[in-house]
Amino acid sequence: MTTAKNPPLASATAMPASATRKAMASPALLLAFVSAAAFALSGPFAKSLFDIGWSPGAAVAVRIGGAAVVLLIPVIITLVRRWSEVKGSLGRIAIYGIVPIALCQLFYFNAVQHLSVGVALLLEYLSPVLLVGWVWLSTRQRPRILTVIGAVSAMSGLVLVLDLAGSQKVSVEGILWGLAAAVCSAVYFVMSARSGDNVPPILMAGGGMVAGAAMIIGLGVTGLLPMAFAFGSPVFAGVQVHWLVPVLGLVLVTTVLAYLVGIVSTRGLGSKVASFVALFEVLFAVIWAWLLLGELPRAIQLMGGVAIMFGVVLVRLDELRGWPRRGPSYAVDIDMVELESAGPLPAETPQP
Repeated sequence: MTTAKNPPLASATAMPASATRKAMASPALLLAFVSAAAFALSGPFAKSLFDIGWSPGAAVAVRIGGAAVVLLIPVIITLVRRWSEVKGSLGRIAIYGIVPIALCQLFYFNAVQHLSVGVALLLEYLSPVLLVGWVWLSTRQRPRILTVIGAVSAMSGLVLVLDLAGSQKVSVEGILWGLAAAVCSAVYFVMSARSGDNVPPILMAGGGMVAGAAMIIGLGVTGLLPMAFAFGSPVFAGVQVHWLVPVLGLVLVTTVLAYLVGIVSTRGLGSKVASFVALFEVLFAVIWAWLLLGELPRAIQLMGGVAIMFGVVLVRLDELRGWPRRGPSYAVDIDMVELESAGPLPAETPQP
């Protein structure tokens, strides 16, 4: 007869109420919202470029390639100073750039070619559910009731925010592309969540951008990824601007800032909580569309935003106040440290 695994060390301890309240307002949580807001700006920036003739492949190439150029010098300096520590992680950095950064964006744009934007975005944001399911299978431990309720609330709110009512364009190929993007998005949270990682965020993001840009540009050069550029004057936020304005916005705000802050926040929150907070990107996208494009959100979208916030709060509370006797909080991490002792735990043991 096999025995059940002991719960992970980080999840097996309970936190005092005061520590829980402090963690709920932690800098990592605030940074996660900043990252979500920055990522959400990619829609308005990219849309202004598409309107003057840019292709999705061209936007992805400039977005990732520009970020790689911006971060190249800091990446080189970090490599030189910390070569002995990070040389063994170069392969993982390359995978991070190719899968969560480059392929995730590419798969999403391919899904958009076959599905409505709302359906494609909904499929990509199934990543939190995939994470919960993956940990359930890998640890053989069922999620606690708060996590289940939070997941249902957040995903229901996501549907409302996307406002999918009405006829939608459905394509099996598009659905498969969208699910592939969701898998890549889940990989992003798993790889970003290594709190004890010896790879600095600047190297993880910048090195990943270099690897991702090399792949995307390679696909463009070989003709596998169509690229079309235009240099007119796009309209952004109701104002005609130089084409460099949305390009710089895509590079500096929605990529460099978003990924750097996202890595830092995910290492502080764990991938499960960070993936649910990332659902706010959809809510922020609605807000940006309202402010920059004049697209006023409907009441159903506001209701969805409330449901997302409620779900995120439940998942975060479950993560911070979990009691091991009722099941693990199982923050997803590649390196799980397990308890060696099977003895009872103190009633209130602060997390290290």
